[in-house]
Formats: sequence, C-alpha cells, structure tokens
Amino acid sequence: MHATPPPLPLVLAAIALVAGAADGHARSVSRLTPPSELFASGNPAPVIARFLPGQRFDLQATVQPDPGRSITAFEFYVDGMPTRNDTTVPIGSDLIVIPSTAVRSTITELQDTRCISAQGRTTGAAECRLVAGLPANSAVVSQRAYSHAEPGMHTLKVVAWQDDGARISAVGNFEIVGVDAGGATARNIIILLGDGMGASHRTAARIMARGYAQGKAKGRLAMDEFSTTGMVMTASLNSIVTDSAPGMQNYVNGNKGNNNEEGVFPDDTRDAFDNPRIEYLSEYLHALQGKSLGIVTTADVFDATPAANAVHTSARGNGTGIVDQYLDDRHLTGLSVLMGGGRKWFLPNAANSTSPQPLNGSQRRTANDYVLPDDVVHGWGASRGALDAGRDLIADFESAGFAYASDRTALDAAFATRVPDRLLGLFAYSNMNVSYDKIAGRRGHGAVVDAYGFPDQPMLDEMAERALQVLAKNPRGFVALIEGASIDKQSHLMDSDRWPLEVIEFDRAVAVARRFADANPDTLVIVTADHECSGAAIIGASTVSQAQLEANPSAGKTIVGAYEAARFPKYVIAADGYPQTTAVDFRMLIGYGANADRYETWLPSAYPTRDSQQPFSPSASPANPNLRNQATGALITGQVAGEQAVHTATDIPLSAHGRGARHFTGVFDNTDVFFKLAQVAIGGE
Repeated sequence: MHATPPPLPLVLAAIALVAGAADGHARSVSRLTPPSELFASGNPAPVIARFLPGQRFDLQATVQPDPGRSITAFEFYVDGMPTRNDTTVPIGSDLIVIPSTAVRSTITELQDTRCISAQGRTTGAAECRLVAGLPANSAVVSQRAYSHAEPGMHTLKVVAWQDDGARISAVGNFEIVGVDAGGATARNIIILLGDGMGASHRTAARIMARGYAQGKAKGRLAMDEFSTTGMVMTASLNSIVTDSAPGMQNYVNGNKGNNNEEGVFPDDTRDAFDNPRIEYLSEYLHALQGKSLGIVTTADVFDATPAANAVHTSARGNGTGIVDQYLDDRHLTGLSVLMGGGRKWFLPNAANSTSPQPLNGSQRRTANDYVLPDDVVHGWGASRGALDAGRDLIADFESAGFAYASDRTALDAAFATRVPDRLLGLFAYSNMNVSYDKIAGRRGHGAVVDAYGFPDQPMLDEMAERALQVLAKNPRGFVALIEGASIDKQSHLMDSDRWPLEVIEFDRAVAVARRFADANPDTLVIVTADHECSGAAIIGASTVSQAQLEANPSAGKTIVGAYEAARFPKYVIAADGYPQTTAVDFRMLIGYGANADRYETWLPSAYPTRDSQQPFSPSASPANPNLRNQATGALITGQVAGEQAVHTATDIPLSAHGRGARHFTGVFDNTDVFFKLAQVAIGGE
C-alpha cells in the first residue's frame, strides 16, 4: 500500500456521499464499466464489451472504500498502461487535471472538480448523488471518451486510493474488433426497423397483402425479395427479453444495454444523462467519414427506437432532454433529417405547467430535461443542455437550417422548388395515427384522424422517399433509420386488424429503400426488428362469414378454424395498396402467446385503443384491451398480468440487400449487426 495517496491522476466524473449505509463492508469495486464477465465472474468469456478501432466509450467504476474513509485518487489502466499521462495541478485546496493527450484530436479543457478534491470531500452537487443502497462514501469515478486502436482482447484495470493510502482495484476486459480491408464500401446504410416485428408479423402481412392459392403465395413482400436473411438473438444486457431502447442500441453501437437505456452503459448515479456513453454508428461514421444521419419513424420522435440512434440517456422517457439533444448534438451525429410524431416536446411551455395541460399540447418539462456535467461536455464535445421548458424547439431547428413540415401538404411544399438540405417533420402531438386509420381518412372516412386533430399525415413510405432525397445530397453518404413503430404498439394492444396494416405500410417503405439501393449500388439496406412483440401467431381463420360473426361477436374459440378448416383467407387490395377492408368472410385469426386478458370479437374496432402518450385523446377510444369489447366479446385469458401483451425473447429475422448483404447470414447476436455494418461501411464487402 502507498503511505500517502498519489497525486490525483484523472478526475472526470462524480464522487459523492451516500448516507445511511451500514458499516463493516470490505473495500471493493462493485461495478466496472465497460461490463465484462472477467469482472463479474472471473471468466474471460464470453466477451461482453466490444468496440471498433477508435470508437469512443467511457471508463467508469463504482468504488466502495472502508467505513469512514473516502476516495482521493484513481487511475485506469489498459494492458497495464495508464490510459492517460496527465498533469495534476494544485489550485487552492483542489487538484485540477490538465490532460496532455487528445480525445479524437481535440485537447480537452480543464476537468470538472465539483465532486472530488484532494481531501476527498464532496460539494453536494445534486447530479453527483448516487443511487440508494451503496455503502457510505462510495464513489463513482470516470474517464470520458476513451478509445483504443489495436484489435484484440485487452484488460482494463481500475486502481483507486483511499485517504489513508489503501489501494482498491479490479480487473475486467474488452475487445477491439478489427475491420478487414478489401472490396467496395457502402456509402449509404439504411436500417429499416419494424418495431416488434417477428416472423409471424411478416407472414400475416403477406397473407393479407398478397394472398395464397393452393398453398403458394401469390406474391412476395418487398422484404421477402431481399437476397440474404439471417436470424438475430435479441437479449439486452439485463434480460432475455429486451425493450426497444437496447433493442435498437445494440445494433448501432455494438454493445448490450440495459432495458430503458439508450446509448449508455448502466451506472450508479441518479442523473439520467451522465451515464457512461458508447459512441453510436452515426457518431463514429460522421467523425470518420462525414456521413449524415436521418431518422424517420411513425412514433413520437422521442421514442426508444429513434432516440437510440443519437441520444445518450438512461431514461428513455425523458422526452424534453431527448429531443433537445437531437438538435444540440447534431455536430456529433450529423443529424439532417428527423421525421415522425412528437410535436408536444418541441412546443414551448413557458410556465413549465403539468396541470392544466397547456392548450398548445406542449409537454416540455424541466423534470425530464438535462444539464450535462463538465466531464461529459469536455470529454465528448457535447452541448451542455439547459432546463428550458419554454424553449421553442421548432424555431431553433428552423434557425439551424431545417425546413419544417407539419403535415403531408407542407412536406410536399418543402420540396416544391428544391430538395432542402435538412428536414424536420412533426405530424402529430405524439405517436402518429396508424395506417388503418390514416388510410380510412384518405378514403373519406376520417373519424379517427379528425378526432386526433391531424387529418393530413404522410404514410411511412412517403416520409422515407423524402428523407432519402435529403440524405442523398451528402456526397459522403448517410446512415438512415426508418421505423415502422406501431407494429409493436398495436401488437401490445392485440389489435389484429391494425398491426397487419402497419407491417404492410412498413413494407412499402422497404420497397422505397430497395429502389434507392438499386439506383445507388453503394447502399446497404437491412430490414429487421428490435424484438418480437406479443407472441403473435396465425392460428387459422374464421369458419363463418362476416355477417355471422357480427351476429355472434362472443363466439370466441368456437369459430376458430385450424388446419384445413382455415383454408385461404381472401383480402381484396385497393389501388392504394391496402386491403379494402379487414372485415372479410373467413378472415385470418391471430392468437397471442404473451397476452394479457382481453375480450375478443374477431371484429375490427372503430377506434384504436387509447394512446396514453397523447396530450389529447378521443373519448371514443377504449381505455385498454381488457375494456375493449368487454360487453360483447369472449374473454381470452392471458399469460401475463396487466392490460397489454408484452415483448418476447424470440429470435427475429433480418433480411439484407445491396452492398455487403452477404455478411448477414446464419444466427447472430444483435450486437454483431453493428460490426457487420461497420465492416461494409469502412472495410468493404
């Protein structure tokens, strides 16, 4: 042990007191980030954390000193070498660190010392507080924006010193995955993500949109025509069943994340925006190649899947801070297109009001906004943020050069004379209406879209077409995320009429992307999902006509035709590409393996089940699937508590087309997708 602690080698994050913990614990490191099995169990495999050469990520540890002691110094080592050679300068009673090395060729400024000093005291900054349950005087220490260039396995060691000189250390590992040179690279990468879309979802859409004759499909979906298909394992860092946040993140930063967290590893601080970051594909390729980023979704743009391409937070629900980060950190991501719902986060709420609801629909709140600590700002070059519920974010996007479209008519008008350089489209307060209801509105039956107040919303393929026009202006290429979000949302609600049309709408966007790739051969397109939702299964078809079903809506299981009794349901497709109606004789019937209780009539609902994220929701919408059809339908008992179906751990298909598609065969982990995409973009096919 050292007789006295060495000079503080690097201070880049919070160290804070936690009151009320029991004495008597042994000093230890309770968390080492990046996560590894070597640290968790002593086994070097499987390798948990993997990165590209030069990809940035934070190093962090939670250190628990002896009772009554505090941490005064720490250092990280990779392969036995200190990660930095910094100069420690005393200023008053504090020690300030001036890094002598660069992070991505940028010299970092003076580091944050609010939460640690040479005496190990704390300042009590609220954002430095740790989670409950840790021993007293526990410390979280971090080095921001570290990167390593050499491919292969590497050991990571943290060493911390108490105020009495006692030494605390732990060891983990990580891998740098090399990129093989050779072959033509992909200038453009298009990720089409059908949220919650499993194999059954794809099959149901094919049955409805293309039909079958004597056992043969009469046509294929656009995604069926892709040259290569593999299967993806979807688990998150902390569960076999992922939610959408790590489900997306795992594809675009190569690392497992906890459920509900985006672009970060878990930590032991309360601040949702200071978690250890991992550089996204968009950030990496923007820094390396100057690529742009485009995000298109039918969800609220703050939602987990779109945000997990550009935003770093441990709280996927922190909408105000999420949308602010889109704009304020566009210099890191290259964001050029953002389209979907979510206008409620962009409209000013100067009074920071929660009740009553602001009349303009704003749900901006200081409670889910952020201000980043100095170490994140200086380490990553990130914008600090502000608690600014009164911000007019649409105006700020426009000031930054984004053309703004509030509906389909405005979207078309934005392209009337020239393709804009940047594009923002916000077509609803929160999630956009689903295709079932948007199409009804276009056919003159717009009760639902009128009730929601947004009768002129574009379809996903129309948004995708416009987004690709904007992104194609960058000669260095782009990364695009195009999401069919409500495949998942309507599967949660077990709405067997609405989610199949969501898959059809999504597949029309797939066709747009394929046409773009065929015209631009240096493009790679993948179609996949972040997870499966609801355990959807095509159990057969109705054995009665629609009129008979309407006359007996509580028939339940008695009209389910299985095996040969299912025959081949027939849907008529209108000129707009969608079924004239889903209420056909002998209709396809969907069951769910991960469902809550529901009342089933096998009939379409006039109004979608209520969306709790909407500031204003039509009273005609049923509150939840357990109340929908309660007076008329047959009770179908579920496997899970609550009111909605849930995600499952089922593997999901991934189909690829274009340059480098051959890499996406077999069965692979969701994090493998990131390295396959990078290989094609950097090293070539």
